[in-house]
Amino acid sequence: MIRLNHRKTKEEQFSEKITEIQNKLYRLAYCYVKNEQEALDIVSEAVYKGFIAYGKMESMTYFDSWMSRIVINTAIDHIRRNQRVTYMEDHVQEFVAPERGASLEEKMDLYDALDRLIPEERAYIILKFFVNLPFREMAEVLSIPENTVKSKFYRIIKKLKFYLIEGEVENV
Repeated sequence: MIRLNHRKTKEEQFSEKITEIQNKLYRLAYCYVKNEQEALDIVSEAVYKGFIAYGKMESMTYFDSWMSRIVINTAIDHIRRNQRVTYMEDHVQEFVAPERGASLEEKMDLYDALDRLIPEERAYIILKFFVNLPFREMAEVLSIPENTVKSKFYRIIKKLKFYLIEGEVENV
């Protein structure tokens, strides 16, 4: 009887924690697939995976980072499974960080350049610019040292700049 009550408490804790970060998880998934329904499917699958593994967690300190990582991995798996062209919905601006003065054409070029990155590289850009995480928290989510995050991030930024400046995006 005591064990059942303990389990129910864990389920309630999980539900409360997920409710607190559900919008963040959705935005994270949406940045990968740019489709509302697919993002919802990814979050649902990630929440299920998280719930199954939740009982093994000892500390709640890193719950947010842990769930973000599960969403990222689930999104990458989803993209690999589907390997199809993704499209942006008209209301994409609701889910991304506010942008300053970029024209629609510039935004489209940026999204096209992002689509050229492999999903693992895209995670760095999404976590930094769309979720607004500092490098320290990105390191927690990606489970790698902070300095490695910084060096990979700047390498990916160079790659993005190359795609944008050299006009490589138009050849996609």
